Amino acid sequence: MDPSISRENRAETERIRDLAGRLSLEELRLPLGEGWTVGAALAHLAFWDRRALVLLTRWKDRGPSPSEADTDVINDSILPLCLAIEPDKAAELAVQAAEAIDRALEGVSPDLAREIERLGSLKLRRFEHRRKHREEIEKAIASASARAGDAA
Repeated sequence: MDPSISRENRAETERIRDLAGRLSLEELRLPLGEGWTVGAALAHLAFWDRRALVLLTRWKDRGPSPSEADTDVINDSILPLCLAIEPDKAAELAVQAAEAIDRALEGVSPDLAREIERLGSLKLRRFEHRRKHREEIEKAIASASARAGDAA
């Protein structure tokens, strides 16, 4: 696999680890909108990285094949499960899942990487999804801090 993708994946995993390590329980419970919380968003990241790991493991053994996913339906379906996970556990799961798929992707041959990208069923650039949610979480925390400062 392209080493620059691996570097970006690892760098964003480090950012998620740093974020997860400094969030308070209060911050993990902050709402993000549409029923999501910071903790639920981290559980969501864990789910999608675990899904990627399962697909990649399967494809290394059996060869790549299409695996369609209606992401909106899946996200709506897993929201209650994500909310049921203790927020600090969700943060831990997000880091563990990110680390696991990053390691697995680093061992992907260029041929397999090209086939995976052609299929489009799994994004090798895991950092893009993580970055989107990390930035969303950081924005929510900054807004909550600003509101708390205004109230003081």
